[in-house]
Amino acid sequence: MSVHHDGMERRSASEEPVRRATMKDVAALSGVSIKTVSRVINGVPTVSDELRDRVTRAIVQLDFQPNLAASSLRRTDGATRQIALLLEDVANPFSATLSRAVENAARDHDTLVFTGSLDEDPQRELELVRAATLHRVDGIIIAPAAPDHGYLHREIRTGTPAVFVDRPPRGLAADAVLATNTEGAREAVLHLADHGHTEIAFLGDARTISTVGERVAGYRAALAERGLPERPGRVVQDLPDTASAARAVAALLDSAHPPTALFTAQNLVTIGAIQALQERGLHERVAVVGFDDFPMADLLVPRVTVVAQDVMRIGALAVRRLFERIGGDHAPPREDRVPTTLVARGSGEIAPPPTA
Repeated sequence: MSVHHDGMERRSASEEPVRRATMKDVAALSGVSIKTVSRVINGVPTVSDELRDRVTRAIVQLDFQPNLAASSLRRTDGATRQIALLLEDVANPFSATLSRAVENAARDHDTLVFTGSLDEDPQRELELVRAATLHRVDGIIIAPAAPDHGYLHREIRTGTPAVFVDRPPRGLAADAVLATNTEGAREAVLHLADHGHTEIAFLGDARTISTVGERVAGYRAALAERGLPERPGRVVQDLPDTASAARAVAALLDSAHPPTALFTAQNLVTIGAIQALQERGLHERVAVVGFDDFPMADLLVPRVTVVAQDVMRIGALAVRRLFERIGGDHAPPREDRVPTTLVARGSGEIAPPPTA
């Protein structure tokens, strides 16, 4: 043990680690059986106040940390008070907000949330779901990457419910909480058309993602509703990041018939599009409406018009549905759709040039 200039004692890497206190140590110090210690830890109400106080004092004195995963196996309901949240990328603004929403709602159930990023990798999804079930989580909330979720059937049947967010399950009947993607995209493109645009491009991420298909459908529905043509090359997909989105916008601007407005169907795509417009000095001449809000969107010039998802509500509904399942609800799976909101801030209200 060494003493540093701040007065704190710190253990060196070569010193023997301190042994963790066990339930046996707590039982010996408090003068009760191991079974009584276990009953106190698990909140069994039949333990007397006097015994509970003795055990609690011993736990504090020994700095005892119970193995909650192991103790859950001895609980009558088997609950671990833990759920898994598996998202596309916890660094993405949408995923980060959803994570916070789930954490807030889970706290009301005295439950911890363990979060992982799938990175659009089906194999990683399988690995993280497997890890979650091995740790006996009470349930899983997932924004899936895999093309088929039949592998979850066994987990759900054996008591680990799953609720899907953002994207519906495939090959599996399960609860899902989703946004009104088609209607939100339709509203965005109608908004651009109502501000005079007839040359509107669509930019989105991987076409294999169900939400992308729904947003393309909304884009095309709006064009048809206004009698506008879908010109060749105007639907650009498979843009995984801001850099690819910026390159796609540059190519559209260099085309023979450049669009006067962009509907960007994902927040990272929106950011990449804005970067490309700023580099060319066109950010106040080409209109943009993005799907999904993002930090700083209301501070840019012009401020960015978006189709905002109610992410906090999506997260809260997903947690509520999950805990209904954990509590024994065996009703048929259902899909909830949370409405989007068009937030007009400036970029989507730019009029096309007079010659367009």
